Amino acid sequence: MRSTIVLGTLAAAASASPALARRQYGTYKPLVTSEALQADITKEGLLEGAQTLEDFAYAYPRRTRIIGSEAHNDTVNWLKEELEALDGYYDVSLQNFFTVAMITGQINAFKVSGSNASASLFEYSASGNATAPLVVVANRGCNATDYPATVSGNIALISRGSCDFGLKSALAGTAGAAAAIIYNNAAGEFNGTLGVPPRPEGNYVATVAISQQLGTGFVQAIAGGANITATIDVTTDIQNVSTYNVLATTKGGDQNNKLALGAHTDSVLAGPGINDDGSGTVGILEVAKALSKYEIKNAVTFGFWAGEEEGLLGSTYYVEHLPANETAQIRGYLNFDMIASPNYIHAIYDGDGSAFNVSGPPGSAQFEKFLEDYFTSAGENFTATAFDGRSDYGPFLDVGIPSGGTFTGAEEIKTEAEAAAFGGEAGVALDKCYHAACDNVANLDLDAFELHGKAIAAAVATYATSWEGFPARNTTVARRSVPRARRTNESRHHRSRRSQPLKK
Repeated sequence: MRSTIVLGTLAAAASASPALARRQYGTYKPLVTSEALQADITKEGLLEGAQTLEDFAYAYPRRTRIIGSEAHNDTVNWLKEELEALDGYYDVSLQNFFTVAMITGQINAFKVSGSNASASLFEYSASGNATAPLVVVANRGCNATDYPATVSGNIALISRGSCDFGLKSALAGTAGAAAAIIYNNAAGEFNGTLGVPPRPEGNYVATVAISQQLGTGFVQAIAGGANITATIDVTTDIQNVSTYNVLATTKGGDQNNKLALGAHTDSVLAGPGINDDGSGTVGILEVAKALSKYEIKNAVTFGFWAGEEEGLLGSTYYVEHLPANETAQIRGYLNFDMIASPNYIHAIYDGDGSAFNVSGPPGSAQFEKFLEDYFTSAGENFTATAFDGRSDYGPFLDVGIPSGGTFTGAEEIKTEAEAAAFGGEAGVALDKCYHAACDNVANLDLDAFELHGKAIAAAVATYATSWEGFPARNTTVARRSVPRARRTNESRHHRSRRSQPLKK
């Protein structure tokens, strides 16, 4: 309890100027403003944080920050220490949960007709070693009837599309296949995850991904009567692991009118994940650190989610374990997943459903409009990205919490229209290092990183001050069905082909 006893001229000064007294006791902080908080976000600070995450990954031979790895544990501990160092501004905690993770995985050999061929390993693939003929699976391999009897003991060749990768691998295993190859349904190579096992359809088999060119070439040759034999030798280590969300909630501000925002802390096995999603992690951390210099009127919770790459595990665990009264305290949630892509776009989640006909709970449209206004004020174009719940905002949508956020692009190819609107190179992936070993600090575009970091700051400063114009929470919304685990099927994000023209 603060003492109220003061003496002499100090008492007179305090009575004449309460603000001065607060300064003299070292407790005065100005009310946060958008301009001030944005000014605190710099390329130098963002780059330093990203380099720290890369250093964690590169300190170990596997060079990854996948959950269960030493580097992911280092990431969690670092975040906790950074937030706890802010003079008690936040209540900081670790939220422990358990899951299954592929700790290591490699393709020892992939050969077709005796020659080495290029392939990538699906996360959660089973180990296996098989040399057998390729058998073409009908349609997209999404139904048991698509797998002919001849696939038993052989290697299933399956087209990408229409259903989860994991379903295809499980159905291939149930049909008796020794291994599975999934080929792309668009130009280029790809990778992904089968999703955390087990599946009700059966066990996974050793499963790899190849390009459309390779896959369709094999299909055509087999249709012409060729007998093509492949060798797949895969080793994976899949374990039960313990991991943590890092949570930080301001001690000040109205706890019944809380803004929540988040990013995920884990990478895929293939690389350090500095854009996906080290950029979001560092972006919200820098804002959290800057916010600690200011007074606020509404509380803010920063969530650093683990296990996103395994299917939104950390954010789902957090939401499902929130008491009903605490769920009702969250007025809205903002998500930041990949905000420094090298061939970037400025994409905003389609909260009002105008681009993709899927809207969020009331308030999501206001988040979208706020971010549109931000990019317009910065003299930048923007576009919409599908608001389909396949990133960490999905669990918040499930319980009726309005959501939003920004995104700069993953493996999708930049269109000519997008190149005209945002610069960069058409015909090239928005992030050529998506889910790859090269997703390191050199992969980041610092201009995009800073712009989106300042967008986070602008939103936090605004809603930590006032929810004026934002609809009241509807806390009686029926729970939606749980979204599919991300990245088990097609591209994670879809974006509008209609970009907002730059306003002169």
